Amino acid sequence: MSDVEKSEADKAFARGARPHLIEGGRTVDKATTLDAIAEALSFPEYFGKNLDALYDCLTDLSWLPAGEHVLIWSGSSLLRERDPKAYLAIRSVLSDAQRALGPSGDRRDSRRLTVVLPD
Repeated sequence: MSDVEKSEADKAFARGARPHLIEGGRTVDKATTLDAIAEALSFPEYFGKNLDALYDCLTDLSWLPAGEHVLIWSGSSLLRERDPKAYLAIRSVLSDAQRALGPSGDRRDSRRLTVVLPD
């Protein structure tokens, strides 16, 4: 874990949130990034490995404990450099899901999602 990841994880722990780290060096294309997000958040077996399924899982999180979950994706710049279109599409889904699970979102329940891209 890098110093940046540790700092972000410590901030999450300090406010009672649960950090989930994405290994940025693995996120070189759309498929590896979807896999890394799924692994970090322990997605169920039925995850469809596409952008619609990503949004559905990110806005559900029912298999995780209640509370705030912080997805920390350091190294996201690697995907942004290698595949800007995939990066923008995934980043858009992450933003939409974070908004949906936010305090005024349409899918509020006992779980919240915060996305952090420290680089």
